[in-house]
Amino acid sequence: MIFVLSLLLLIVSLAVFTAVETRRIEARFPPIGSRVAIAGGVISVLDRPATAGNRAAVLLVHGASGNSADLAVALADRLAAAGFRVLSVDRPGHGWSDRIGGDDGASPAVQAAALRAAAEKLGVGRALVVVHSLGALAGLALALDHPDFVRALVLISPVSHPWPGGVAWYYGLGARRWLGAPFRRLVALPAGRLQMRAAVEGVFAPNRPPRDFIVATRLPLVLRPRHFRANCQDVAHAEAAVAAMSPRYGAIRAPTEIVTGDSDGVVYAHIHSAGLARDIAGARLTTLAGVGHSPHHTAPDRIVAIVLAAERRAAARETAGGERRMASSE
Repeated sequence: MIFVLSLLLLIVSLAVFTAVETRRIEARFPPIGSRVAIAGGVISVLDRPATAGNRAAVLLVHGASGNSADLAVALADRLAAAGFRVLSVDRPGHGWSDRIGGDDGASPAVQAAALRAAAEKLGVGRALVVVHSLGALAGLALALDHPDFVRALVLISPVSHPWPGGVAWYYGLGARRWLGAPFRRLVALPAGRLQMRAAVEGVFAPNRPPRDFIVATRLPLVLRPRHFRANCQDVAHAEAAVAAMSPRYGAIRAPTEIVTGDSDGVVYAHIHSAGLARDIAGARLTTLAGVGHSPHHTAPDRIVAIVLAAERRAAARETAGGERRMASSE
């Protein structure tokens, strides 16, 4: 009897802790930027205007366990100073975006369509698409399914191809509707709080994360039950997604830049980055020495230079296409 009562007390305590801490996290990291209504829900977008010059728009798409602030903190000011309008989005179900698509919300195609719709509502009909890690799946889906939207594609430490070993067990559990609910509402948040700093250090290794990384990138938002489930669904679905998408990469025509660190301990660069360089015609691969899974934080100026290179390639392609159209009409 004492054991049962103790177990019930523990369950209640963990449930109350998660509920209270979720409200504290949301109060500390409230919605910022634009709340863009599209079919099926709302997408949260940080819209940073250019501070000099007048280049095209850039769409930044974050990876797993993150939100729009991850890429924005590292790149938005630099890209704006280079003349770009910068849209950094919360993927559906992450940050303050709704989980658009219901049971299909983890589909890269569904996420790509939602992100394009949000960008177009803000007046952006074409963009350079810059993605990180698992966010590469949405970027690749944009390039495949919405080629008229993607001027160029920049893939940072991307996930793209089938890989051995699967994903950690807790992603599968956290993705489940009913079986995962006790895990999300009792265990994930307190355990995540305890392990967050070590997890961040592991992602950045062998580099050191910025001192204020967790707060600056609003990382605790991922521990809220609804965000945690969406994140788990995306990761758990990634294997099926890359199996379906990877045979199609040869159809991508957007100028493509791939950048990876040679010390990435999270994503197998020899499978994903090298595979994309092989499968996408004209794709260029840049490997940064001594860099882990977050080159946009570790070497942000190199990333901006690569984005500028992608824009030059896109502009040259557009000019050549215009000249061909003029010649054919004469």
